[in-house]
Amino acid sequence: MLTFKIFFKSILCLLIILVSACSTTTSRYQQKHDSTPSRLPSAHELHDATPRAEEPSRGGNKNYQVFGKHYQVLKTAKDFSQSGVASWYGKKFHGHLTSNGEIYDMYAMSAAHKNLPLPTYVKVVNNDNGRSVIVRVNDRGPFHQSRIIDLSYSAAYKLDMLKTGTANVTITAITDFTPQGLTQDQQTGLATTGANITTPLPKTAEDVATTNAINTLSSTLEKAKFIQVFASGSKAQATKLAQNLAAKHQIKTELEQINGIFRVLVGPIKRSDQLATLLSKIKRDGHPKAFIRKE
Repeated sequence: MLTFKIFFKSILCLLIILVSACSTTTSRYQQKHDSTPSRLPSAHELHDATPRAEEPSRGGNKNYQVFGKHYQVLKTAKDFSQSGVASWYGKKFHGHLTSNGEIYDMYAMSAAHKNLPLPTYVKVVNNDNGRSVIVRVNDRGPFHQSRIIDLSYSAAYKLDMLKTGTANVTITAITDFTPQGLTQDQQTGLATTGANITTPLPKTAEDVATTNAINTLSSTLEKAKFIQVFASGSKAQATKLAQNLAAKHQIKTELEQINGIFRVLVGPIKRSDQLATLLSKIKRDGHPKAFIRKE
C-alpha cells in the first residue's frame, strides 16, 4: 500500500509538471508586442548603409514557409524594383537573431524582405515626401501580406514615417558597386538631409512643417526652386493633379518620372516670398506633405 501511494504521488507530480509546461507560452522575445525605443537615433546612426559586394549569407537564402505560405528566395537582386507599403520593427526584436544569423540592431540601417537574397542593399524612397535611405537587407519579413519591406527604426525615422507607422515606398536593389554605379544611386531620388532630421518629429504636422520650411528658406533659397506636391505610380492621376494646380494657382507645373513614380512639381519659383506663400496655400489646399525641392 505504501509503495502504491508513493507511486501515485510520483505520477501526480509528473502530471502537474507537464500541465504547467504546456500552459506556459514560450517565446524568444521578451516583449509580446513591438514598441518604440526610448531615444531617437543619433546623427551617426542616420548615415545610409554603404553598399558593397558581399558573399551570400550562409543562413536565410533557402526557400521557406511561414504561416503555411511558401516563399521563394530570388537568385539575384539585379534589376529588382518594387513599390508598395513599408512598415518598421523596433524594440521587441532588438538584440535578437536576424534570418541570416546576425543580430538585429534597430539603430542600424537594415531591413527585412520576403524574397531578396541576403544580404542585399536597397534604396528606399518615401513616395509621399521624397525622402530616401539606403539599407542593408539581412532579415525576412514582413509577413503582413499588404507590406513589402520592414525597416529598422533609424531607417523609418529618416523616411519620416514613424507618425503613421507605414509609408508608400519604392525600393530599388543596388547591384552595381562601381564608383559610377554608386554615384548614380546617390543622385537618383531626392535629398534626405535637412535641418530637422536629427530633431524630434512634430506631432502637429501641417503648421509646424510649414513654419520650418519658411524658417529655412534663407539658407536654401538659391537651390529651392520647385515645390513637390504629389508622387504616384499612376501617370493619369499625377497629370490630372498637375493640370488642376496649374489652373488654380496660375503657375507652371511639371511631371518628373523616377523608377516608375510620377512626381508633380510646381515651379520654378525664384522669389522666396512667393515660394513660401505658395507652399502654405498648397498645404492648406489638401496637400500637407508638399515640400520644397532642392537642385
